[in-house]
Amino acid sequence: MADRIEFVSNYSDRSTHQGFQFEFYCNRCGSGYRTPFKAWAVGAASAVLDTASGLFGGVFGSVANVGERVRSATWEKAHDEAFAAASEELRPSFAQCPRCSTWVCRESCWNTKRGLCKGCAPDLGVEMSAAQASRSVEEVWAHAAMGEQDKRLDEQEWRETIRASCPSCEAPLASNAKFCPECGERAG
Repeated sequence: MADRIEFVSNYSDRSTHQGFQFEFYCNRCGSGYRTPFKAWAVGAASAVLDTASGLFGGVFGSVANVGERVRSATWEKAHDEAFAAASEELRPSFAQCPRCSTWVCRESCWNTKRGLCKGCAPDLGVEMSAAQASRSVEEVWAHAAMGEQDKRLDEQEWRETIRASCPSCEAPLASNAKFCPECGERAG
């Protein structure tokens, strides 16, 4: 049975026919790591043959065609080997959450105490701090809105006494009514 190559979705392949390079990144925060570029010797030799073919044609042209076929087959094998090596090299930097299956970086997005990603098991100290900051912001906005209401009250002569019921018949009064709607008595 042929060897299987395990792969993940949180990578991009930056390989060319000259060599191999891969980037692996965190699905939560987007940060990640790039493997160093590893040159591929056959790719360099094939590039030389391609250049010679363009300049001289003829014999070098047929050699370049053979080189391309060899390169295609060997490139795929070398690419698979480079990918497997890159995966193994960078695997310790990432963890897969057993709850949501997301691949996350161990540095910022993995909750070691819980064995889950921080999306599934947030750091409670960080969450408490964020909640406190959010509450402080809400209080600032509420205070600012209250200040606006106070300004409007000042414009309406808020120190004037407002009665809730008529002094004569005790019928309920609408806010700041000047006369009772029941008996017509002056309310204020």
